[in-house]
Amino acid sequence: MEVQGRIKVIGETQTFGNNGFRKREIVVTTEEQYPQHIMVEFVQDKTDLLNNYKVGQPVKININLRGREWVNPQGETKYFNSIQGWRIEAVQAEAGGENLPPVPPADAFEPAGDLNEDDHDDLPF
Repeated sequence: MEVQGRIKVIGETQTFGNNGFRKREIVVTTEEQYPQHIMVEFVQDKTDLLNNYKVGQPVKININLRGREWVNPQGETKYFNSIQGWRIEAVQAEAGGENLPPVPPADAFEPAGDLNEDDHDDLPF
C-alpha cells in the first residue's frame, strides 16, 4: 500500500527501552478534495530514510498496516493500529495541479482583426 501527499511534519528520532528501539514519525497531507493528515512511523534502521526530506515536499510512502491486541489490568481487550513506512520517495508535483496559474476564460481574449484570407498558410494541419 502507499500514501502520497506533501510532508507536513517530520519528527525527530526517538529511542525507547534498554535495547534501543528507534522510531521516527512523519505526517503527510494528502492532496484530494478532503485532505487527510496521515501519520506514518518509520522504525529502527528505516528512521534514516527521512533524513533527506523537507517539510512541503511531495512524497510517496510505501506502508504496511500494523495491528496489535493489548489486555489492560482490568481485563479489557484493546486494539491498536499503526501505519509503518518502509520506503519513501520524492514525487514531482502533478501537471495541471495547484501550482499553475489560472487560465482566463476564452472571452477574455480579443479576436484577431487583421487576418488576410489571401495569405498562404503553411501549417501542416
